Amino acid sequence: MRKFFVGLMIVATSALFLSADVYIKSKAHTDAMSMMGQNTPATDSISELWISDNAMAMVGKDSSTIIDLSKNLFSMISFENKSYVETPLPVDFAKLLPPEMAAMAGMIVMSATVSPTGETKKIGQWNCQGYDMSMTVMGMPMKTKIWASTEVPFDTVKFSEKFMPAMTKGMMRLNDASVEEMKKIKGYQISSEVNAEMMGAKIHSTTEVVEISQKDAPAGTYAVPAGFTKKATLGMGDLQKR
Repeated sequence: MRKFFVGLMIVATSALFLSADVYIKSKAHTDAMSMMGQNTPATDSISELWISDNAMAMVGKDSSTIIDLSKNLFSMISFENKSYVETPLPVDFAKLLPPEMAAMAGMIVMSATVSPTGETKKIGQWNCQGYDMSMTVMGMPMKTKIWASTEVPFDTVKFSEKFMPAMTKGMMRLNDASVEEMKKIKGYQISSEVNAEMMGAKIHSTTEVVEISQKDAPAGTYAVPAGFTKKATLGMGDLQKR
């Protein structure tokens, strides 16, 4: 469950419309934490983002999330369970949750404010601008330091217009005013640092892009693997791995 909420917190934006697909590799770290008597060790992970003109796939070790505009579908895939859930666009994420969570999630709307700081910093090969984002998640405050760069070979504005509504309004459940706040971030988020407190537990998580390149995505990147079982909703185990 903790991974699921942290995943929503550090959702990054990206975009591109070129002849080849875009590949973006990122690393993430979450500090060890204790919540409701349960200790969770620190975690490190690598994620891959593939973007084509009409589809986007976020691929991790245990799962994948696909937005396919040509089919008007949003899919979440579990590699371990060989299962998936899907829903038409625009996304209503509450409909994909298990019954014990769906009613609560349907009432949740997150809010966010973004402030450009005027700071600049070079991260890897990218010259970045700094932003401070304050977000309220289920009444709990979260602070995120974002470094974004416009010096990337893709059109982030077009991407946001096509793909971001599924993320900001569908998954993150941001209200309209918060979606407008997110538009203040210019370019692609190269690095972010999240500090939050949830149920008395302090959460600290970082993400950083380590590669942006253009190449053809492997076959099947934007599709549910053959033989996987379709489920009506996600299970609690699925959420714990996200």
